[in-house]
Amino acid sequence: MGASTAQLDPAATQGFLEQLTRYGDQARQALMARLPLSEPQDYLYGPMRDYIETSGKGLRPALLLATCEAFGGKTDDAMVSASVIELLHNAFLIHDDIEDVSDFRRGRECMHKRLGVPMAINTGDGMQAMALRMLRDNLDPLGPETSARVLDEFDHLLMQSIEGQAIELGWIRDNRLDVTPADYLNMCLKKTCWYSFIHPMRIGALIARPEDVASGKLNLDDFNAFGFFLGAAFQIQDDVLNLVGSQDKYGKEIGGDIYEGKRTLMLSQLSQHGETREKDRLTQFLSNPRQDRSAHDVDWVLDRMHHYGCVEYAQRGADDLLQSARQEFEHVFAGAEGGPRAFLGQFMDYLVERQV
Repeated sequence: MGASTAQLDPAATQGFLEQLTRYGDQARQALMARLPLSEPQDYLYGPMRDYIETSGKGLRPALLLATCEAFGGKTDDAMVSASVIELLHNAFLIHDDIEDVSDFRRGRECMHKRLGVPMAINTGDGMQAMALRMLRDNLDPLGPETSARVLDEFDHLLMQSIEGQAIELGWIRDNRLDVTPADYLNMCLKKTCWYSFIHPMRIGALIARPEDVASGKLNLDDFNAFGFFLGAAFQIQDDVLNLVGSQDKYGKEIGGDIYEGKRTLMLSQLSQHGETREKDRLTQFLSNPRQDRSAHDVDWVLDRMHHYGCVEYAQRGADDLLQSARQEFEHVFAGAEGGPRAFLGQFMDYLVERQV
């Protein structure tokens, strides 16, 4: 990223990754323990287990659990919610890969490539249904009032994510090339920021201090700006890695976003600054079905993005968003407990420095 991004020293990075792994493993183990052992294993619960076992680092449950601890709560009380958010994340990915006609995820073929589209869709549907069922397990540790508030958070999370996905898919279907940076950031807010960053923190703080939330002493809306800045920086970095990262490290096909016609900041800049003949060629390329988009044309799009500094523009944007996130962090987590607060602070550096 740009020069203003802070760097984690190797020892701090190692400590952060170990803590991230602990949080992620705790949520994953709790989730796996809740998956049915009944039939149909081969056609539903087995594919769920296989997909979750190979899931990523658990950023979302880690953010939820660390926020709960930072505000004096117990991770045991937040484990159901952390498991649910990890389950929903995996369901979203299965469906996203089908909608995007993607080939690879987490270093192997996508589920729909391995098992077929119908079975993959049904597995994702099953995960979403199970997530709602699992939320009932909050009643015992949290009580009815806090459980209902947590359910409201998940309700908003689901609808914002689906609306954001609808916007992105609509842009692709209609071959929109007038998507502005503001449009892109609004889509990011809905598709990425709410479910990956804002709601995990809101839910973690709510579980830790339900009385303070009810009385207004702790305002959950304070997390919204911080989560937006951090989530948008994360999404931009993810888009950049899709163009210039290593497939072995990134786990998805490099250039996949161009094949899929994703309206990224880089594509927005290219459509804005390209010459008329270049815009015409880009429009024609994106009007073709994915299977008719050649590697030669994808390379041309990437070359034009580099020519017009689109990647560097996106990286600078991520840097600016990260700096705004740092300012909000100092306000939102003022007075939070030291260890979890330090972990959350390192979260910012890791997300934008990461190469995978």
